[in-house]
Amino acid sequence: MKQCLYIVFMSFLWLGCKKDNSDQNPPVTPPGFSVSSATIDGAAFLNLKYDCSFNPVIKFYFSTKIDAATVSPALNFRNFQGALISYQSTMSNGDSAINIIPNLSLQALTKYSLSVNTTLKSQAGGKLLSALTINFVSKIDSSDKFPLITEDALLTKVQEQTFKYFWDFGHPASGLARERNTSGDVTTSGGSGFGIMAIPVGINRSFITRNEGLQRMQTIVAFLKNTAQTFHGAYPHWINGNTGAAVPFSPNDNGADLVETSYLVMGLLCARQYFDAANTNEITLRDDINIIVNRVEWDWFRRGGQNVLYWHWSPTVDWAMNLPIKGWNECLITYILAASSATHGIPLIVYNQGWKGGSGYLNGNTYYGYTLPLGPNFGGPLFFSHYSFLGINPFGLQDGGISFETQTKNHARINYNYCKANPLSNYGYSQLCWGLTASDIQNGYTASSPTNDVGVIAPTAAISSIAYTPAESMQALKFYYYKLGDKLWGQYGFVDAFSLKNQWFASSYLAIDQGPMIVMIENYRTGLLWNLFTSCPEIKSGMLTLGFTAPYL
Repeated sequence: MKQCLYIVFMSFLWLGCKKDNSDQNPPVTPPGFSVSSATIDGAAFLNLKYDCSFNPVIKFYFSTKIDAATVSPALNFRNFQGALISYQSTMSNGDSAINIIPNLSLQALTKYSLSVNTTLKSQAGGKLLSALTINFVSKIDSSDKFPLITEDALLTKVQEQTFKYFWDFGHPASGLARERNTSGDVTTSGGSGFGIMAIPVGINRSFITRNEGLQRMQTIVAFLKNTAQTFHGAYPHWINGNTGAAVPFSPNDNGADLVETSYLVMGLLCARQYFDAANTNEITLRDDINIIVNRVEWDWFRRGGQNVLYWHWSPTVDWAMNLPIKGWNECLITYILAASSATHGIPLIVYNQGWKGGSGYLNGNTYYGYTLPLGPNFGGPLFFSHYSFLGINPFGLQDGGISFETQTKNHARINYNYCKANPLSNYGYSQLCWGLTASDIQNGYTASSPTNDVGVIAPTAAISSIAYTPAESMQALKFYYYKLGDKLWGQYGFVDAFSLKNQWFASSYLAIDQGPMIVMIENYRTGLLWNLFTSCPEIKSGMLTLGFTAPYL
């Protein structure tokens, strides 16, 4: 009996406990929530947003009401360098939106990021399911960075400031132009040719005196004649400004560079024509220049008598670079100088079968309404229409029905219209901001063009095209100087390149980009370098030999 009563008692006890447990509610986890949308100054955010105001109102919208106490720890507002941006935050939209406003005006053309992380909680205690980061770039500061001056004065200012690269920064021993502002003793033969062409400009514009220019030329010419290493009369791309030894441009490019030599010779011939006085110093300078010019063995670079010129030769690896010079590119000057040589000239067949015989010579297609007689699609980088034409005047120049005036003008117009149309949607491209050519880029160097557009603009491209596109180039120059001058204008004029898309501004200056700006501005203003170069008797003879016609021949 006792045993039965015990069993009954335990059964009731078990049933009672079971009933009590079933009445307890298990803990409930508050539901998570998400970001519904984000806006900057009322505009919906999509990936990276450009052209934002300096005092933006940024809003995050959520799928539920937010606990205001968790907002500040969950937000992170920084610039591209990682510096924290102070801000104020408020709630709106029935506490389901957070409004963020920076305490101070943001800097122009600067990238910012604002993130909200999963520590944010709802009023019900739920957590944000997924963090979100938005990136945006502030707009250009449209204020003028320098006082307004006349267009003529602005052109002079650009020439004078850029001239300092070659004058103040020229190598102290040789007088040659350093490759770039970080090159130390490494000078460039082609860039030095452009710098030499700048000396008559500097004298005529009163940046220096004629005697100062003559002395610098004497230093340069003496170094080139007696010290600098040559290979069959041609100079290497890079030269040690102290010793004159060749500095390898690449492992196999450690000897002659015929194209760079062409730019150097072009500059020397302009100087020879400019320093035309009958005194002993200028007569000696002209004689020494003639020695340098006449010892270049242009015909030897036919590589065993072929009907084409070759770009490189190395004393250690011979013709390993194996690069024939065929058009259309920046090398027309090489064939003209080779045909003009009194000592090592080339016949017409080398020009016709070599330079003009390449598959990429003729074009004839139309881009943005402009027909391009020669060269690659869309014309290639703009230096194709600059380097050779620092000395060769393309206006009125023809060869076999090809108008070089049309070629150079339409090349620049196509480049301008490509940037204006901006088919790749690169932020900042416009009718005011254009020009694709070879330049530094972030972490490298490239020859930018409409078919190799990496979002980088080089000031030299539009400015050096001023003779071809005067209105469009002047617009760009004013934009670079007045609107972007705080970022682009420096010790030696305009820095090499920039990207508004990536908020990148070069700190570099390159001789081959600085020189064309000085020279082509002057050709636009007075035709000085065109007149000097085409006044050379041998140049006239050589161009006639190749079949060119022009009013100045």
